Amino acid sequence: MNPDPRRAEIPVALHLVRGQRVVLDSELARLYRVPTFRFNEAVKRNAARFPADFCFRLTPQEFANLKSQTAISSSAHGGARTPPRAFTEHGAVMAANILRSPRAVQLSVFVVRAFIAMREELAAHTTILRRLAEIDKTLLVHDAALRDFYRQLRPLLLPPPEKPKPKIGFHQGNR
Repeated sequence: MNPDPRRAEIPVALHLVRGQRVVLDSELARLYRVPTFRFNEAVKRNAARFPADFCFRLTPQEFANLKSQTAISSSAHGGARTPPRAFTEHGAVMAANILRSPRAVQLSVFVVRAFIAMREELAAHTTILRRLAEIDKTLLVHDAALRDFYRQLRPLLLPPPEKPKPKIGFHQGNR
């Protein structure tokens, strides 16, 4: 077993289901190094910890769509016989808390630290975006000032209008 939780393999198989990014029960079980049926037993025993926004069972149609898009094996080849459970990020953290293996404890700490780092990163990006918005606003003010300055300066940059040349010869009004 790898003692360094920072080197834990994170499931890359995030799926978009019902507008949420989710991880399937089999992938979480593999991550926590427990059999899928044991993982699901623990979830059933702790059903109160998994409200609908943490975990839900896929509908047969959603399951069929996932099977057609990914490498989920069919029941004919020994794969899942019932639609799997899908866990949101909160459900994945809760799953780590119900398992009692040392690996689950390590990954629970790892996941919490990863979310803290992600929030810090987002906060840094928010600060940068706020500063960029201020710069953008300043540039818009400067653009407007430069546009007005150019509008006022433009007549001065044009060549002076030419005076009409006097007509040669005798004309009435040419005295």
